[in-house]
Amino acid sequence: MSAGAKPSRGSSDTHFVQKEPGDGDRRRQVAVIGSGGCSQDSELARLAEEVGRRLAQAGATVVCGGLGGVMEAVSRGAAEAGGTVIGIVPGNAIAEANPYCTQVVASGVGHARNLAVVGSGDVVVAVGGEWGTLSEIGHARAIGRTVVALRSWTLGGRDRMEGAPGIVAVETAEDAVAAALAAL
Repeated sequence: MSAGAKPSRGSSDTHFVQKEPGDGDRRRQVAVIGSGGCSQDSELARLAEEVGRRLAQAGATVVCGGLGGVMEAVSRGAAEAGGTVIGIVPGNAIAEANPYCTQVVASGVGHARNLAVVGSGDVVVAVGGEWGTLSEIGHARAIGRTVVALRSWTLGGRDRMEGAPGIVAVETAEDAVAAALAAL
């Protein structure tokens, strides 16, 4: 493939994420949210790390909340695969971020940064989740982002919300990344 060429979504070269016209050199961004309290040796952390690795290998930039748990695991997976990780931390100190974030935004807005995290992704992947993750899922859907739920919250509703529109439930990291890339 020639320098600067961008493979299409259907290309056999899966190491690049298709860009839309006018995107310039900006890589597509995938926000990954999830349980901040899970241990790094848990199943959720292993899933998140694989999601990060697969996203980086596909050429996507990972955006997360920058702290521990799922955020640290996805950051580690992406960074160790040579990817870019943007951590949006709740406080004023860049040092709050886990060591795998390659770029850090010190938001200074506490939990309100959840909206910045999901708003900074072209699509959102939720891995597991606690109350903060549930709020991020709500914000993501309110602003029109597709949410890929990997062993995360199951949601239902009535009338227009029946079937949780815009939320794709998956069980594996491979399926999560495939669904996220398909939504770009």
